Formats: sequence, C-alpha cells, structure tokens
Amino acid sequence: MTAPGIITDADGITSSDEDSNTSTSVFRDRKILVANFLPLHSFKDQVNGKWCFMWDEDSLLLQLKDGFSSDTEVLYVGSLKVDVDVSEQEEVAQKLLEDYKCIPTFLSPDIQKKFYHGFCKQQLWPLFHYMLPICLVKGDLFNRSLFQAYVSANKIFADKVVEVINSDDDYVWVHDYHLMLVPTFLRRRLNRVRLGFFLHSPFPSSEIYRTLPVRDEILRALLNADLIGFQTFDYARHFLSCCSRMLGLNYESKRGYIGLEYLGRTISIKILSVGVHIGRLQSVLNFPDTITKVQEIEQRFKGKKLLLGVDDMDIFKGISLKLLGLELLLERHPKLRGEVVLVQIVNPARSMGKDVKEAREEAISIAERINLSYGAPGYDPVVLIDNPLPFYEKIAFYVAAECCIVNAVRDGMNLVPYEYIVCRQGTEEMDQCRGVRLELPHTSTLIVSEFVGCSPSLSGAFRVNPWSVEDVADALYKAADLSESEKQLRHEKHYRYVISHHVAYWARSFSQDLERACKDHYNRRCWTIGFGLGFRVIALSPSFRKLSFNHIISSYKKTHRRAIFLDYDGTIMPEASINKMPSADIISVLNNLCSDSNNTVFIVSGRGRTSLGEWFAPCEALGIAAEHGYFIRWTKATEWESSSTVVDSDWKKIAEPVMRLYTETTDGSCIESKESALVWHHQYADPDFGSCQAKELLDHLENVLANEPVVVKRGQHIVEVKPQGVSKGLVVKKLIGTLVNSGKPPDFVMCIGDDRSDEDMFEIINSTSSSNLFPAVPEIFACTVGQKPSKAKYYLENTGEVIRLLQGMAAVSAQKHKFTLPQVSI
Repeated sequence: MTAPGIITDADGITSSDEDSNTSTSVFRDRKILVANFLPLHSFKDQVNGKWCFMWDEDSLLLQLKDGFSSDTEVLYVGSLKVDVDVSEQEEVAQKLLEDYKCIPTFLSPDIQKKFYHGFCKQQLWPLFHYMLPICLVKGDLFNRSLFQAYVSANKIFADKVVEVINSDDDYVWVHDYHLMLVPTFLRRRLNRVRLGFFLHSPFPSSEIYRTLPVRDEILRALLNADLIGFQTFDYARHFLSCCSRMLGLNYESKRGYIGLEYLGRTISIKILSVGVHIGRLQSVLNFPDTITKVQEIEQRFKGKKLLLGVDDMDIFKGISLKLLGLELLLERHPKLRGEVVLVQIVNPARSMGKDVKEAREEAISIAERINLSYGAPGYDPVVLIDNPLPFYEKIAFYVAAECCIVNAVRDGMNLVPYEYIVCRQGTEEMDQCRGVRLELPHTSTLIVSEFVGCSPSLSGAFRVNPWSVEDVADALYKAADLSESEKQLRHEKHYRYVISHHVAYWARSFSQDLERACKDHYNRRCWTIGFGLGFRVIALSPSFRKLSFNHIISSYKKTHRRAIFLDYDGTIMPEASINKMPSADIISVLNNLCSDSNNTVFIVSGRGRTSLGEWFAPCEALGIAAEHGYFIRWTKATEWESSSTVVDSDWKKIAEPVMRLYTETTDGSCIESKESALVWHHQYADPDFGSCQAKELLDHLENVLANEPVVVKRGQHIVEVKPQGVSKGLVVKKLIGTLVNSGKPPDFVMCIGDDRSDEDMFEIINSTSSSNLFPAVPEIFACTVGQKPSKAKYYLENTGEVIRLLQGMAAVSAQKHKFTLPQVSI
C-alpha cells in the first residue's frame, strides 16, 4: 500500500508560513530523550504512602542535557524501576510530568518480564555480544512470544512520545538496543519527525547478526531514524555491512560524514564514544566521606600496589579471566607476592539467570583459590567486594588504585577507564585535605581489553586480548613495573582526551549532527509504504514523483512523433531473472509500439549486438543501440552502424589479463567480452569483497590504461572499460539529432532506465528539451525504475509497472489503428 505522507513539496507552502515560523521559534529548542529507564530514583513514603522521586545524578540520560543550550526544554520518556499500581499510575504520571518533565511508560508485569528480562537480556544482549544460541537445553533459542512483547513495549514507548511531541521541530533521541523498533512506530505516526538513535552496546558482525530471525525487521526499523550513532567504527562497520548484505544498500563517506542511502533518504552514521560527566565526578571527589574513605583505603593497603577492577556481574565482563591473569602473574613472579592486591568490585547483575549465577560462583572460586595459594596472614591477593557500594566509595577506590583493569570479552559503553582517569587527576580540595603537594604530578595506569568500546580512544593503555591469560598477566607485570615518569605521561595523554570528550561534548556533537541530518525535511515529498514492521518512508525531491499512467497516456494520445528509449536489464527485464531472453509479452508489446508509424522505439543497452539482435529478431521495426551506443541499428533490415569513435582494440590485451587476475581471486565474478568493451561482473561475489575488489580493479585499470583512448567506469556490480566518447547519453542525443535533421522532430520523448549508465540518457533528454534543437518544446518523460536519487523526474516501482505502461501505450496505438483502418479501405 502506498499513500502520500505529511511531507509536502515547496509548492505546497502557502501564506501559513508565518504561523509555522512562529511555532518553530517557540519549539525549536525542545528535545525528547527516550530510554528504557527514566533517570529517577523512586520510593514510597512510609508515613503517607505517597510515591516520592529524586533525580539519579549518575544517570547518563540526565547528564547529557549539559550538552544542550540553556534554553532547551528536555523531556524524558521511559519506565520506572519500580512497579506502580494501576490505580496510582495516573497520579504518578501527572506528578512526574509537572515536577520532572518525565513521561512514564507503565508496562504490565507480563510485558516487562518478556520484553526486558526475556527478549532484551536473553536474546539481543547475548547476540550483540557475540554469543550464539547453539544449545537447546539452555532455552535461549528465538522465542516469537518474547519478540511480540518487545514489539508491544516499543509501541508503548512510541505512543508516549507522540502524546508529548507538539512540533515538527522537536528532536527525539532514542537510546540503546531495548528500543530499536521505536523509530518505525514514530515514523509511521509522524513522517517528518526528527529522530536520532544511539546504540550503547556493541553491534555484532553480519555473520552473527544474520542468525537473528527478525534481522530485517530490526534493520529496517533503525533505518527509519535520521541519525544512527555507534561507540566505535567497528560497530558502525558491522551495521553497514549488515545493511549491504541483507538489504542491498550502499553507503559512502562525504566530507567526513558517512551516509547510507535508503529509499531516497540519507541516514547519517555517527561514530563517537560516550564520555563522563566531569563536574559530577569532581563534586563527589570533594565529599568529606570520599576523602575519608580514600585515606582509609590508602592506610589499609599501605606498601601494596593496588590494582582495581569495577565490573557488573555479567558473563561478558571477563572477571574470571582477569583473576586467572593475576594468578599466572603471581605464579611467574614470586617477588610480587605480598606486594600486589587486586580489589575487584562487582556491581549487582542487571538480570539474573543461570549464566550469571555460574559466572559469580566461578569468580568467587578462583578468588578463594588464589588467596589460598598465594596469600599470607594479613595479605589476600584478591579482595572481592560482592555487595552494593555507594558511589563515593567506588570513587575512593579509583583515587587510591595505581592501576585499573577492564578485561571484558565484549563491551560497548564502559566508562570505568574514563572515571578512573578523572579520579586519579583529583581536585585541589582533595589534594589539600589529603596533604598531597599540588606540584606533584598525577599518574594512572590502564589495562583495557581490545573488545571494549573505549579502547580505541585510550592509546596510552596496555591493550590486551582478554581470552589470553598470558597476555593479561604480561600486562599486569608491565603495569606493576612501570616508572613514575611513564605513568605520568600516559595519564596526561588520557586526561587530555577525557576532559575534552566528556558527556556534554558527546551530546552536543550528536545533537548538531542530528540537526544537520534533518535539515532537508521540508524539501522532500514523502510517501509511506507497508504495514507493521514493514513500514517505511520514501523521501523524494519535490520535482521527483511517480509517473502517472493517465498523464503519460494523455500526452501519448496528443502527440504525433514519438521517440521511446528503453534500457533492457532492470527496466523491461527483471534483474533477478535467470533467463535473460525477452518473454513473449515483451516481444508483443514492442511490436505493437513499433507498428505505430508515429513511433521510433529503441532498446539502448550495454549488452552486445549479437545477443540483442538474436533476442529481438521478431521485432522488425525495433531500433537497437548495443554496447552503450557503440553499435546502432535502426531496424532489423538496416545494417549495423558503428560509432565514429572507432579505436584500436590493442588496449584489450592490457586490460583483459588484469581482469582475469581479479576474476581468479574473486569467487563469483566473471568477465564479459564485448566487441567494443570489457566488463568485469561481481554480482554473485561476496558483497563486501566484491565491492572492495571492484574498487581495486578500477584503480589498477586506470593506471595501466592511462595512455589509452578508453575510459574505465564503475557501475552496479560491474567495472567496465570502453572507448572514449561512447555512452547512452551521447547515442540518444545522436538519434534525436538524426530524427530532427530528417524533418521528423519528436514532440514526445520518453526514456526509461534503472542504473547509473541510464543517468546519462536522463541528463541529455532533460537538457535537450530546453535547447534550440526542436522547433517546439516536446513532452519529456525521463523515468527511472525504483525510488532512488536520479536525474530523472519520474519513477516507476519495478519492471512490471514498465511493461504495463508500455502495454497501455500500445493499446492506444492499436485502437487508433483500428479506427483509421476502415477509412483506408474505402
């Protein structure tokens, strides 16, 4: 189903602009932040039984508003971390909106369980961290009912956004993998919504992601956003690879920005890791309780090298691997026994399960073994803190620790290294209270897993493969043996980055990119297609619209000299068809068009003249321009004419061996040898590898053929070498010129094609219409197949619509022929 959307073209703007501008000025600085949980602490007053709320100062959702201007109104949409009785929900919602500008999404206990603890934590979370559900007994195979709960929850979140959004200029920023379907539900209700999405978790490689049964639905939902953000380039690259392999989409980088073309829209890709809130950390550092705790920790571990780990109890945090690394360190370096202490703070698990329980038991078991083997009276190598700690106590451990180790096997947003660096820098007030001289340099040492999102930004850290216990042990030894000057240099390098890439910088940068990505919303014509999760928006330029059958048939009837140029593959022959010979229907409709003496019909194709001549042998009056116009035949009875640009084909002896080399190394590729050209096809090769090889081949051929009279061009799944001065655009110009010079200037010109080579035809006939070539301006119809950026002004959906259009035109000619036939016989 196709229906026109809200977005209108520039012609639709009337005098109401003044009102629109007034509305825009009022609401332009309004942002709606959507996340699974609201940035609030909730509790019930024991005296009056009323719900009480307070801001969660450590919530990223609350902290990022520092990146917005002071006059920006920020609203929050999300769930509370407590269950609120149905009878109290209306009162609580009103209080939250008035006092905190928060809009709660009250999910039923059943949906909450299936949505968060079910689909999010049992299926998406493991998959996005590279764990495949390969064992039936673990019960983590895809469950359709859990996905339905995920869909229902996402729709509830989207409905809450719709309730509070009141302007086309409001910006909506959706966070993390819990809400990946929200963009579809929002775009469906508000075609012009300005929508950004940021994924805080990793995004897996296509080989992992493609195992998800609802992979296409989630990808297409994300593509309904205007801007999609990732922590690292690796995660963005994996997402783009999935879009390429599963949806056939292309992306490119322009002036530093990555853009993904999708149904006429350009979805921007943002790559920037999240930062920490410097002010919040510094304020906690200055708490008297924090300073007291630091002094207590330093006294407790006096004379020891204090190592620190702070992790959630999660199977992906690598806690056990970290402990095994410490065990190997103490085994190999006896001198460090009694000197090194690892304090491992374990945050409560966010979701309980068998895997989490086993991981906890394993960590405790290893810690006890290490302490038993290498401990001594008054000395335990491992101090495992397995109970919730106040935030200020964690901060105190950051300050006291000489080295911090983050050993996750896979992690997205891990801010522990950043927090550690800021805390090691400390504040003047803390240094004075601790009796530390201000002129003394600050130091820190980091050991970071290669698989953590913040790893690329910490170039001074010891990067380790967490799966390699020896690698971890070596890094621990290097950290323990590091000189003070080296610690200072590494710390200063990291601190410069962290202090400049804080959470406000991240939020401001994302917000600016979202504004840039949405700047052309008012200059697009919008159509909506599909139902449910198959819903998508097609954005077109104001002058680009679907070709109306009634409009073109009306013009066809009124005109008397018609020139019709048709591409073959992808235009009248489906790309997916294995048998490329034209069907009986295609031959029939072309013959009917050619039988009208007012029509000049040409097939303009990149294929060779031999195959085209054989396939269209039944079409006596059909013109053929083969090999992009290098060979021309006006009718079957006429001889083939070759281009005036006839060149020596010695260049083939240079190009063909190069193409053969790439064919041998690229499975699924092949070479097509034409009389005038050579074409390397990679349609059936691996999408990423084929594209990479095509780029290399293009560069290689351009170098070796630099002095030859040929051009090397890259098309859709091809790299082609052909003589200079040969293109579909030039041959169409030549054919029209021949018609005009013979006294038969067309008053109707139609050109239909589907790929890059056809864009030359569109450009030529559009420019020709405004030239002095014609005695009168003809009706011009440049039409591409499929909705995509094009120089054509019209589009048709697919080859089926092209054939139906041609059949409609042929029916008009046949009817006219029948009408005039009796007059001829009299």
